[in-house]
Amino acid sequence: MTTVLDRLAERRPVFSVEFFPPRDDAEEAVLWTAIRQLEPLDPAFVSVTYGAGGSSRGRTIRTTARIAGETTLVPVAHLTGVGHSRAELRNVVGWYAGNGIRNVLAIRGDPPGGPAGVWEPHPDGITHAEEMVRLVGGLGSFCVGVAAFPHGHPDSTDLDTDTQRLVEKIRAGARFAVAQICFEPEQFLRLRDRLAARGCDVPLLPGVMPLTTKRTLTKSVELSGVAAPPELTGWLARYDDDPSGFRAAGMDMTTRTCERLLAEGVPGVHFYTLNRSTATREIVGRLDLGPARSAA
Repeated sequence: MTTVLDRLAERRPVFSVEFFPPRDDAEEAVLWTAIRQLEPLDPAFVSVTYGAGGSSRGRTIRTTARIAGETTLVPVAHLTGVGHSRAELRNVVGWYAGNGIRNVLAIRGDPPGGPAGVWEPHPDGITHAEEMVRLVGGLGSFCVGVAAFPHGHPDSTDLDTDTQRLVEKIRAGARFAVAQICFEPEQFLRLRDRLAARGCDVPLLPGVMPLTTKRTLTKSVELSGVAAPPELTGWLARYDDDPSGFRAAGMDMTTRTCERLLAEGVPGVHFYTLNRSTATREIVGRLDLGPARSAA
């Protein structure tokens, strides 16, 4: 099984995408349309999340296995410690291994109430993502990734403490990190600088969601746990009653964000897709991140 590190080493820059497991047959059809439309663009990898509080573990497993078995894509399975004992986590990792999946994004996970909820560890589970990294790494030859937070995790008291948590995850065996959505490139770049100052040089990918509708803006704020900057919301507010204008302006702003990040030498961009492909494919085309670049 090809690893994320293999893909990141093939060419620069790359892109990757994130999906969530479908809740019903209709959502599954939408997801697989997106997968098939993105597959020819050869993303470096695709990741599949858990639902809130680990609620969709079974669907995550099934979706990831189907991607591994029916496509040419490199799947990354999310693994969250929410509500799971260590024995259950080991079973899931064993199931992944049995299906040829060797890339795992190990995260503590949000509590069932969302990022602002109170974290209550399982009595026989894990408390920090660092423990998850060690657990997965101790079960076989996995390429383990972790989450990064440009603005700091909601539970962190300050950015230095949050950065140290990320360093500990990396030193525990994480091979790459994927950042939460960040509206401002400078915030991501400062995180990269803090990591470099601590001697960590694993690939760090910025997270971006194409802004096509007011819903995607709201979802971006929800997923990142950070308010959108006033400059962004003020500009897009001009198109409150103009969906096509909102999409055009949002896509231009998203493209400029990606261009800035790529100009600063990031190894790639990780797109949060909401299980749609049109906007991601459009931005990938604008940035020339498709397979034509790798063949050049």
